[in-house]
Amino acid sequence: MARKMTAPKKPYRGSGAKNRSATFAALDLGTNNCRLLVADRAGDGFRVLDSYSRIVRLGEGLASSGQLSETAMDRAVEALKNCKTKLDKYRNCQVRCITTQACRAASNGNEFLQRVKKTTGLKLETISPKEEAKLALLGSLDLVDDSKDFTLVVDIGGGSTELSWVDAKAAKRRGVSGSAARPPILGWASFPVGVVTLSETFPEHADGGDPFWYDKLVEYVVKLLRENDAADRFGPLFEAGRGQLLGTSGTVTSLAAVHLGLSKYTRSAVDGVWVSQEGMDAARDKLRFATPEKRATEPCIGPDRAELVLAGCAILDAVWQIWPSERLRAADRGLREGVLLSLIHSNKPAGKKKRKRTRNVKNQNNTNAKPKTNALNGTDNLSDSLDKLS
Repeated sequence: MARKMTAPKKPYRGSGAKNRSATFAALDLGTNNCRLLVADRAGDGFRVLDSYSRIVRLGEGLASSGQLSETAMDRAVEALKNCKTKLDKYRNCQVRCITTQACRAASNGNEFLQRVKKTTGLKLETISPKEEAKLALLGSLDLVDDSKDFTLVVDIGGGSTELSWVDAKAAKRRGVSGSAARPPILGWASFPVGVVTLSETFPEHADGGDPFWYDKLVEYVVKLLRENDAADRFGPLFEAGRGQLLGTSGTVTSLAAVHLGLSKYTRSAVDGVWVSQEGMDAARDKLRFATPEKRATEPCIGPDRAELVLAGCAILDAVWQIWPSERLRAADRGLREGVLLSLIHSNKPAGKKKRKRTRNVKNQNNTNAKPKTNALNGTDNLSDSLDKLS
């Protein structure tokens, strides 16, 4: 059944309408999952026509070997073949296929992309952490709440975690179209830790032999996050109660579903729900103090997520320690939706555009320099942006 993201409007019939794609598709091959959405335009949003999702664990073993394994690549290629079969059903479809941290980090990432193109015909684009942060925000923009000055968008992936500090009032004011052209992101940061890499770095003992295992995960991530200057820049603002969290990852939606006590995961019940920190802590503890076997029987976790969900919880706990908020909003949306919206809004009839000067931003992954929060709003110094909101 088609899923509407916004109320449909009459299609635009003006200049350039004949050249616009009738259908759009977004394929996101992550470190853990392969996801596809096919949709058509519905006003400023879209209406989902088809979808696909499969856990492939492309980044399995990457943390220790530095390479994508043959087994992991085989799983991913099979999933991508299924996606191609679905895409072949649609004519005049504008498609964007992206991949993220696993292919960014793997020494054989380019070879894998060439294999995918030769085997499936799909051309995967390895996007930067900055682009990933922008798309995650765009996909969840409707859930940004402007009752606080700042929203921290938390995207916990399989191989990395992207954080974006957003001017919430500007996000509401600009809307999807304006935010696609000029993201209201005051700063962003990418950290090379995700649910797959963290769980492999700190494997869980089935017998629960180390009572401090979970605490070690949180301590490790906190130390990593504090190396970035965003802890000092944004931490005091969140401590003053001026910010709140928006989680776009499977970790967050799974925890929210456990908190709600759902007997079966239901997107409509989870997407957009607010959960207090106490509520999320209780859901986390229910999973933390369960055996792996018991955790796998949770209806909204299952065996596929049981091994990884606590690593995601540890990352979320670390984020919450540094940028505190009374509550968090769960978003069952993210990169795929962001890709679709960026395609739709870049596909609108072209009008006159004002030329704007842009400044280059240094790569977050430069390991020779102290990590800094990068700005996406054209300012070299984040203090310029923060002073306006202080």
